[in-house]
Amino acid sequence: MRAALWLIGLFGMAVAAALFAGSNQGTVTLFWAPYRLDLSLNLAIAIIVLAFVLLYAALRALAALLQMPHQARRWRSQQKERAMHHSLLEALSHQQAGRFLRARKSALAALAMEESLAEAHAAVPHGTRLRAAAHMVAADASHALQDSPQRDHHWREVLANAPAQGNAQEQEMREGAQMRAARWALDDRDAADALRRLAELPQGAARRTIALRIRLKASRLAGQTSTALDTARLLAKHRAFSPAAAASVVRGLVLESINEARDTTQLQHFWLSLDGEERAMPEIALPAASRLMALGGEAAQARAWLLPVWERLLSHAGPRSESHLPRLVQVLEPCLDGLDGTWLARIEAATNSHPREPRLQYLAGMACVQRQLWGKAQQLLLRAAPHLQESALRTRAWQRLALMAEHRGDADAAAAAWKQAAQAVVMLPADPARP
Repeated sequence: MRAALWLIGLFGMAVAAALFAGSNQGTVTLFWAPYRLDLSLNLAIAIIVLAFVLLYAALRALAALLQMPHQARRWRSQQKERAMHHSLLEALSHQQAGRFLRARKSALAALAMEESLAEAHAAVPHGTRLRAAAHMVAADASHALQDSPQRDHHWREVLANAPAQGNAQEQEMREGAQMRAARWALDDRDAADALRRLAELPQGAARRTIALRIRLKASRLAGQTSTALDTARLLAKHRAFSPAAAASVVRGLVLESINEARDTTQLQHFWLSLDGEERAMPEIALPAASRLMALGGEAAQARAWLLPVWERLLSHAGPRSESHLPRLVQVLEPCLDGLDGTWLARIEAATNSHPREPRLQYLAGMACVQRQLWGKAQQLLLRAAPHLQESALRTRAWQRLALMAEHRGDADAAAAAWKQAAQAVVMLPADPARP
């Protein structure tokens, strides 16, 4: 369509020129004493147009001639700029490929070219950010090469080219450098330095996933379990881990905090900081109750911690309950001191609901021993002992039966019970307490 319009326009111009020049009788006379020159108007117009074209072409040629030195300098600057960007891309490629020595050399080459451009007054507008990026690559490569002096030198150059009060891009570059420094400190097993560098980050940057990951590892390395636990929960909230991995990490840190408790007050304070779902997990409640008893805590408090686990395991039968029930019985047994009627009724109800579960029968027998119900205790323990799969429970059951037989004066029954206890895989010392 455009070509057709141009063609129509050319035809129109040709028709107009033919109509104007075909019947034009005008004359132009030039007087240059003592000469006189007569020209037709058409020729005069043609000469004027030709002269204008020649003058314009001459001026353009002169301008191009005068611009040649400038164009040459511009071309050389452009070639240097392309080589600078090429060197920086090479440095990034070598770094990703694990060729750290070549990566540092390429980064230094990019820095040298950028400095040359700046000295030639042809610096690129983004030269500051480019220098910071090149120094960052060189610092990272130096860290991989175990060259700490060079790494620190390039890292300081990054901070110099990315001021804290700069624009948004410079601030991001500075935050990235601080995170990398924290990662380097973590690689050097210097957890204190890693946490210090993370503390220097702005609040928004410190809550990013990569910063939280570094904080989690540094806190665990420094033994700051509480900080590591808070960080792991925040990472789980941001879905930085899969649900299974997040639960495993949080559970492991909770167990570390439980084991690190030095007194019952500290343990109870930490227990209250857990949410209801965590306190109902057997993987957490069982070690917590066991630690509480080891620290000399009250048995009633331990039983209160174990109650949600007891209700969950007995109301939801399955492989998970089967795996945690032996541990629950072992932890609950030392907590039977001062057993009240509510818990005794609860244990008896569980035994009646699961008549084929020897562990519950064993626990009920031990509970009857604590309440001095000797006949019922003997009946339950005799029923449970032969069927217990756990050697520790089986050994204690036979030991308790032997002690009860000795107390009754039944030497034959006591000897038989002691023999059964001796045949257990794991030999445990008998409880010195007598019924």
